[in-house]
Amino acid sequence: MTALPHHTAGRPVIGPSAIGSDLPRFFVLTWTIAVLEFKLRFFGSVLGYVWQVMRPLLLFGVIYLVFTQAFKLAADVAFYPVILLTGIVIFTFFADATGTAVTSVLDRENIVRKIHFPRLAIPAAVVVTALLNFGLNLMVVLIFMAASGVKPHWGWLEMPLLVGYLITLSLGVSMLLSAWYVRYRDIKPIWDVMLQIIFYGSPVLYVLDKVEVEWIKSLMLHLNPLAPLLVQVRHAIIDPNAPSAAAEMGGAIHLLVPIGLVAGIFALGLYVFAREAPRIAEDL
Repeated sequence: MTALPHHTAGRPVIGPSAIGSDLPRFFVLTWTIAVLEFKLRFFGSVLGYVWQVMRPLLLFGVIYLVFTQAFKLAADVAFYPVILLTGIVIFTFFADATGTAVTSVLDRENIVRKIHFPRLAIPAAVVVTALLNFGLNLMVVLIFMAASGVKPHWGWLEMPLLVGYLITLSLGVSMLLSAWYVRYRDIKPIWDVMLQIIFYGSPVLYVLDKVEVEWIKSLMLHLNPLAPLLVQVRHAIIDPNAPSAAAEMGGAIHLLVPIGLVAGIFALGLYVFAREAPRIAEDL
């Protein structure tokens, strides 16, 4: 057997990039995959999209009964049912997007090996599919807010920024996990455990101003990007009288910590995925 020339050894693998050179094509492909996955998820189901709405509602019902009837831990929190349902819907989006994205590239191994296309379209489509489900759940939240007496106010103008923050965080984590999982299959069980830790470390079941230990509250707000988001959603969307994220963190300047963390996660995820994209087919 003839050996390869020495100068070819260790050369970088040439393959499909993460985004490709045609950005409009990347967006169209991402949207097409997302819509297809959204439709296939409920294909053959009698109730269809109702199941997507029922899942957070059922979890909400159980937690609400436990916290307000059995233990009465949230009896004095204004709009607690709305806060709880909104928190569950937000965390459900984050968990669905990132949890599904972990194995998304491997799940499409048959097309990854055979078709030349921008690899980032796969985890990005997962996040878009989760966003479509999120939109359905938000409609239920809005109806629940109206029934609970939450009135529209100027804080609602922050909603696009808050959703953008959530999408950026979810996409950054999704890119990172999906790229790593191709090489390291331990990522999925590790992330499953991390999601549980993040859930209980975020003010979903409780409101943050009820946490009396200041160093724990500070740790949650500065190291968990979902915590300040949920606090701000409560203040800006549900109850203007509730503390804002800036107030809970000790000043608006502290908001740069979670914002910087989300930006860093997104940048790292994009860098890792772009680096791994050309060799993904070989590593599967």
